[in-house]
Formats: sequence, C-alpha cells, structure tokens
Amino acid sequence: MQPGILALLAFSPILLAAILLVGLRWPAKRAMPLVYLLTAGIGLYVWEMSLNRVLASTVQGLIITIGVLWIIFGAILLLNTLKHSGGITAIRAGFATISPDRRIQAIIIAWLFGCFIEGASGFGTPAAIAAPLLVAIGFPALAAVMLGMLVQSTPVSFGAVGTPIIIGVNSGLDTATLGARLVEQGSSWDAFLQLITSNVAIIHATVGTVMPLIMVLMLTRFFGKEKSWKAGFEVLPFAIFAGLAFTLPYAATGVFLGPEFPSLAGGLIGLAIVTTAAHFGFLIPKSTWDFADAKEWPSEWLGSVEMKLDQLTAKPMGTLRAWLPYVLVGLLLVISRVFPEVGAALKSVVLVFPDLLGETGIKADFMPLYLPGGILVAVVIATFFLHGMKLRDLGTAVGESSKVLLGAGFVLLFTVPMVRILINSGVNASALPSMPIAMAQWVADSVGSIYPLLAPSVGALGAFIAGSNTVSNMMLSQFQFGVAESLGISGALIVAVQAIGAAAGNMVAIHNVVAASATVGLLGREGTTLRKTVWPTFYYILLTGVIAMLAIYVFGVSDPLVAG
Repeated sequence: MQPGILALLAFSPILLAAILLVGLRWPAKRAMPLVYLLTAGIGLYVWEMSLNRVLASTVQGLIITIGVLWIIFGAILLLNTLKHSGGITAIRAGFATISPDRRIQAIIIAWLFGCFIEGASGFGTPAAIAAPLLVAIGFPALAAVMLGMLVQSTPVSFGAVGTPIIIGVNSGLDTATLGARLVEQGSSWDAFLQLITSNVAIIHATVGTVMPLIMVLMLTRFFGKEKSWKAGFEVLPFAIFAGLAFTLPYAATGVFLGPEFPSLAGGLIGLAIVTTAAHFGFLIPKSTWDFADAKEWPSEWLGSVEMKLDQLTAKPMGTLRAWLPYVLVGLLLVISRVFPEVGAALKSVVLVFPDLLGETGIKADFMPLYLPGGILVAVVIATFFLHGMKLRDLGTAVGESSKVLLGAGFVLLFTVPMVRILINSGVNASALPSMPIAMAQWVADSVGSIYPLLAPSVGALGAFIAGSNTVSNMMLSQFQFGVAESLGISGALIVAVQAIGAAAGNMVAIHNVVAASATVGLLGREGTTLRKTVWPTFYYILLTGVIAMLAIYVFGVSDPLVAG
C-alpha cells in the first residue's frame, strides 16, 4: 500500500474526530464511539491486528480511564468540600483583595498556580483544579475550561516532576546504542539527556513567555462585554511580567538543575513574585475589567456545576486557612514525586494487569494512592478537620461530585481505548509500523530538509492522539531522532522540539478537554473549546519550528553525535 494512503488511513480517526467535534459540533459522547469503531476497524482490517490485541488495547484503555476519572473525582470533590466548608467564599474574597480585575485573576490562577500544579502532578491535573476554582470565583465555565487547557503548554514538558523527559524521552530512545556512541565521542548519555533538557527549557521559555497575554486576549475577545482584543492588550505589561516571572526561573532550573523542577520552581517563584506585585498594584491597568452580569451570559458558557455560595451557611474563615488545602495538594504532590521512599510506599498499593487477555504484551495498572486523585481525596479528609466541617456537608460534597463523573466516564470509555489501539497497532500481521509512526514517516519523507519546521507538529499529533506529552515522547522520540540523523542535523534539538510540540498538543488533546469540561459540568461542548485552543496550539508549534530551523541552518547548532 502507498505510504500516503497508509498515512491517510492512520489519520482518518483523528480527521473524523475533528469533523464531528469541531466542524459539526457534535458532543464528544456522540462522536467518540464512532471514532473508536473506525479505529478498531482500521486496526483489524488494514493493520491486521489480532482481535485479541484490539480487545486487550480496549481493556487497557478502560483501566487507564479509571485513573483519569479518579483524578477528576478528587479535583471536583476538593472543590465541593471547600464550597461547603466556606473556603471558596474566602478564596474568592481574597482574589478580590489582590485585584478584582478578572484578567489579573486569570493570570494568577490559571497561569501561575496552574504551572505549579503541572510541575508537581501533570497528566491534566492543572485544568482539573484551576477550571473549577475559576468557576467558583465567578468565571463562565467555558472560559475556565479554555484557560485551563491553555496552561497545558509551557510547563507540560517538565510536568509531574519531569516525567515527559525522564520517562518519555528515556523510554522513547534507544539509550543503550546511543550511550555507547556518545562514549566513543567523549560524551555520555546523561550529558546528552541534559542537552535535550536545556534545549527544551530555553525554547519553551522563548515561546511561552507570551502565553499569559494570549490567555488574557482570548478571555477578553471571547468572553468580554465588548468582545475586544483591546481590553486584553491593556494588561500587556503585567502579562509579560507574569510570563517572565515563570519562564526565567524555569529556564535557569532546566539548564542548571535538570528536568525534575523547572515547572515547579517557575510556578512557585512566579506565584510569589506576581501575587506580591499585584497586591501593590505594580503594572496593573487603571481600569478594572469584568464579565457582563451572569444573567446576560449565553447558555453555552454555563456548566452544570454551580457555586451558589450565597445560599451556604458555612462560617467565614481567613484566606490562609481557605488556601491551606491547595497548599497541601502542592506539598503532598511534591513530596510523593521527589522522595523515592514516599513514592514507593504509595505505589505499593497497586492493581496490576501484567498481560491483558493472554500473551499480548499489553499491560496496565492502577495506583489509587500515588495518582493525584488519591492525594486530592487525602486532602479532602484533612480539610474536613482543618475547616471544622459537619459530616453531613462532606456527604453532600461526595454526592455532588459523584454525579459529575457519569457523563465524563461515558466519553472516556471510548476515547482512551481508541488511543491505546492507535499506540499498540505496531504489533500486527501486516508488518506495518504503528499508526502514529506511519503518519510521521510520511510527513518526514515528503518534506526533506524543512523537517525541523514540522517536527513540533509531529510531537503535537502524538499528544493529540494520546493526551500525554510523555506518551508522545515514548512513541515518537526514536523516529524524530532517526529523521534528524538521516538529514545530518542535531538529534538532541529535534527530540527537544518533539517534546515541546507534544506539550503544545495537550491544548487540543480530546480527552484532556473532556476531563477539564467534566470538572465544571460542561460535557457536550468539547468542540467549542477545541475551536478556541487550536489557535494558540498553532502559534506554539509554528514558532517552535521556526526557532528549530534558525538554530540548525542559521546558527549551526549541533551535538556530539552529529559532530562525530
């Protein structure tokens, strides 16, 4: 079969999802079952996967879905617990004291707090935490989901304490062979991985500094009374300041300390700097910007998770006490990821499925305590005591949170298994590469020396399919490195822009949108969110590609393997 036709067939599930969700505005609960069936059909009849392998991939996807739903449940439960404890009322009042300007609130909560949570946890947690918090302080649900998705860009490559690099790139490259070659050149694998990390940190910082401005521009253009870009540009100095407050410590940490802590350090340092600056009115516009009255909002902006704070009778509390549960979330996530003995203890509670449906080589596991969902639920229990809640109020919060899972669960039952069939399609009777690799190979063969411009798009495609920077890196890093070698250009740089593109692809990953939408009760309008987040994604991968072209062909950036 012609490579172009093969690539088109591999791409057809993604194309169908785009047409149904974005073009025809179908809700994901209608679109994704069809996309799953098409993927399974192509896997069986074109790639000649065994039925057992398709079924095993589906079961693997279902087990992964349980983990995703566990995270969603934890995030919603914490929010509802704070709603009934009086914490959300205090947090909302606290932001009003720092600045009543919604643009400033969006930058502090979505960008800085979101970046910190991404650094600690990853896997879509920032959107699951930031989106409902924004709704709680008065943002439209659709705006909150959009902002929650946009933060899944710059910090993502170093999310979950560096997992996309430490696990994704390490697992995605043939480290034994490359390590031996590097030793021959007087280098080492560790030095090469650090070179990739430095490239990722520097390019991300360059491209990502304007992300807070883009977030605010989209907020004022799509959700403002006057639907204007001008209101967004009014906050340009503060937005760039907030961007730099994150990206400068982020880049320095990546270059000098490695992949574990750039997003954590950038988020924490940036949050301290920018919150203090906002409190003193530094670079804050004179005019305060707000949404129109909530009664005037279109119905498509509204989710089913409401924060009727005025009807609650919880006693008032101080801002510090209200924020303490979120501080605990950050601390526990960091401790569980940074201290191996703590992580090992949490991981010891695990359901393991080592070889699904026989000798397929497909495995899955579920770690309820180590996943962010377990930590969020633990913080909910702590909050019950810290905020002096009644058992009845906690029970109400659990009930409200459980209802939200039903819609999200149905969509993810088809989305994640579809992804696993694509990823696992490399083992087949037709001797074809996996569907993602077939797509990427055709792109590389078709474009030649301008490939560095498109390399980030390949990474983004992997993340769009898998909803994960880590998985995209695992699937495509070796392919990207191979293309770089065939073109005689820096493999370290091309693998770096793979990781950056994969981070940007999280902004349009379907099941990330579903997960974020579920936390604010906005299921069924995923296409509306995707039509907005696709433009910042294009910006990110295009500028990253331009930087890669300039680095290779203008500045002559190389690495030990090219030099050798």
